[in-house]
Amino acid sequence: MNAPWKPGGPHGRDPFHAYVCDDHSLDLIRAVVQELGWPVEKVYKGGLRNAVQSLSMSASPNVLFVDLSESGDPLNDINSLAEVCEPGTVVIASGQVNDVRLYRDLIASGIQDYLLKPLSADTLRDALAGAHAVFLAPKADIGDDRPHVLVSVIGTRGGVGASTIATSLAYLSSAKGKSPTALLDLDVHFGTGALAMDLEPGRGLTDAVENPSRIDGLFIERAMVRASETLALLSAEAPISQPLITDGSAYHQLEEELRSAFEWTFVDLPRSMLIQHPHLVHESNVVIVVTEFTLASARDTIRILSWLKSNAPQSHVMVVANKAQPGVVEIARKDFEHSIERPIDLVLPYDSKVTAQAAKLGKTVAESGRASKLGQGLAQLGRTIATSGGSVDPAERKGAGKAAGGSLISRLLEGKLPRQGKAKGPASADLVSG
Repeated sequence: MNAPWKPGGPHGRDPFHAYVCDDHSLDLIRAVVQELGWPVEKVYKGGLRNAVQSLSMSASPNVLFVDLSESGDPLNDINSLAEVCEPGTVVIASGQVNDVRLYRDLIASGIQDYLLKPLSADTLRDALAGAHAVFLAPKADIGDDRPHVLVSVIGTRGGVGASTIATSLAYLSSAKGKSPTALLDLDVHFGTGALAMDLEPGRGLTDAVENPSRIDGLFIERAMVRASETLALLSAEAPISQPLITDGSAYHQLEEELRSAFEWTFVDLPRSMLIQHPHLVHESNVVIVVTEFTLASARDTIRILSWLKSNAPQSHVMVVANKAQPGVVEIARKDFEHSIERPIDLVLPYDSKVTAQAAKLGKTVAESGRASKLGQGLAQLGRTIATSGGSVDPAERKGAGKAAGGSLISRLLEGKLPRQGKAKGPASADLVSG
């Protein structure tokens, strides 16, 4: 909501609308609006819910004033407003609750300012002038020289733990690396990214699929759900009865916009998407293939690796075997590696206690079980990606050798990555990097 739009916005948008609950505010706002030369008839009686209902059927104004006095859940209602409010609208809210925490939460949700009632003419005048200045301000261009790493996580079979690994890596990048990180969960109907972090997924992803033309930087700012200051999520729980028909252009546009807004993007990519939308991995710096020591996973690992070799030759491909249990495997590690004709980069142990605890706490496995072997393995995987993310010549990944030195930025620019080691022995639950 709170992002500048070009002057003279689309559809002949009105300069100002207001929705207020009491007569004093109504009269005061009309007086100040008249001073500014804005239409007085656009100041309505009725609070935020009336605003949501009205804006769902008409174009949003340049500046919007909403009264939260009658709102029982201001944050949730502001999110409802965001769903009907066009990008670029600058929002000012007012209310009777004098709470610093509420103020910070509202500002973080995207509004420009929060005014405490009863309103004064000077405070209102300053707030509206500031909102108008924000609206007219040119949109800041984000430099293209900032390094960005796109990591796609693909499971060879349902239930191998690809989503668990994707959410954990996104958490580690944001919390440990302090890097602006996005998690894009492309399982529109059954995604678990938001569920794993105890968040409401919102409608951002489904809106993007249904209306690809709306996707831009402002849409991303509004649609993504914040998990922390450095981690944002775009996920969905679309109704099963609601098929989303798309040619994949929306997903590609989302990746492009995320590239501009974040330093790291982790994509939880269902394997079926490879068939429907192969272009989604064309820009991936790293592709993590999550598998397990079963016959079906071995077959599908072979097929996916072969597909990636043809469709994503620029990507650094890693194979991670998850849920490994000593003595409880269909295929030994040595035989598995022989069948896929390459070593496994990392083996993660099965730990039902840690995963169950993470689910109960609404945290990622990497955060909840950081002291466990599973948590340490995920941290090791995160460190490996952090030091080897970026495009690379596939020829450099063949053979064995020491990891290339230098910073992440230099590796991204020079395309240098650690080479894989030799295959290890039989399968075990020990954490072994390739």
